[in-house]
Amino acid sequence: MPKRSSDRRSILLLSVGHSCVDVYQGAVAALVPFFAAERHYGYAAVSGVVLAASLLSSVAQPLFGALTDRRPLPWLLPVSTLLGGAGIALSGVGGSYGLTLAFVALSGVGVAAYHPESARVARLAARRAGDGRRGLGTHRGMAWFSLGGNLGFAAAPLLVAAVVGTGGLRLTPLLALPALAGAALCLPVLRELERRRAAGEAREPVPGADDRAAFVRLSLAVVCRSVAFVGLSTFLSLFTTQRLGGGPAAGTAALVVLYAGGAVGSVLGGALADRWGRVAVARWSYLVAAVAVAGVLLVPGPALYLFVALTSAGLYVPFSLQVTLGQDYLPSRIGTASGITLGLTVSVGGLASPVIGALADATSLRTALLPLVLMPVLSWALFRTLPEPVVSERVAPEAGTAPVGR
Repeated sequence: MPKRSSDRRSILLLSVGHSCVDVYQGAVAALVPFFAAERHYGYAAVSGVVLAASLLSSVAQPLFGALTDRRPLPWLLPVSTLLGGAGIALSGVGGSYGLTLAFVALSGVGVAAYHPESARVARLAARRAGDGRRGLGTHRGMAWFSLGGNLGFAAAPLLVAAVVGTGGLRLTPLLALPALAGAALCLPVLRELERRRAAGEAREPVPGADDRAAFVRLSLAVVCRSVAFVGLSTFLSLFTTQRLGGGPAAGTAALVVLYAGGAVGSVLGGALADRWGRVAVARWSYLVAAVAVAGVLLVPGPALYLFVALTSAGLYVPFSLQVTLGQDYLPSRIGTASGITLGLTVSVGGLASPVIGALADATSLRTALLPLVLMPVLSWALFRTLPEPVVSERVAPEAGTAPVGR
């Protein structure tokens, strides 16, 4: 198989594998109505479940990223995929609240272990597929990789509704099936990595100087984006049901729109960035998101779904762009940058969920969600301070898949 074709095949497999992993991130929010119905959890209790998935993941992803900066760990891809699936599969069979939190946290660790290494491998394949200058290129390759994750998010409510909606929480072990498929899809990618390493073809760009100040500002922008997205996705199903009626189906439909719109946004973001630059595209997207979140909470009737779609696009267009920006601001720490932008800053949004839940218990759900309108505005303001990094396309002469610069 020609080299560039094999790299594009690797990106496709990584994208589908990413979808299988991120099913389990989306499944947490999708399980919330069922935990509330079967186990009578209140707002604070269900937000605690989301926190359990986010907390360990937020701490662990940068740690796994730092490990992969020192030494590539491609075997983490299938192992972490299986771990993420096992936690969600067991979350419905543990009767106590403590066991539910523990199993969801286990899934979060699996998700944390997957993302830094998979992002590093996807970046390598994207650069080779586009030869650093044409074809897929880094922006579009990473956009397709992110698309897979977004499709996994979008599929999660449908999968949970099909399995748990028909037989209750006792059927959550069936949710392990995507993990088995995702682990199998990782194996051809690992074989291709090993072949490249043996042939001396697995080379990465020579890193330039780190811009840590820009990386910190980027990370704060991603935190604000995460608070808006995680807070909205945690309670969107319940909010939609309250506003429109129609039972759980109306809430599930809103979650599907939120996650599916992200699939469109990720691919669109890569294409727009090739023309106008990543920073400018992200900046305008956050303005759209701020207006859209306000529309979700304030505009009456079925128009809610339109604003959910706009919110999804506005929050997801910058998603893959932020990953490559982080990698370019910290070129000597690709794994750490990926772990922070894909993990820590994204998962920190889960820390806000219990606060939103407690406020909703004390007031109303709409009142608790209104502060989320400000989060995209803060991301927009932070992006106004960021430069567009200039990336070197030179490659290191030595073989091996380890990032250069350690």
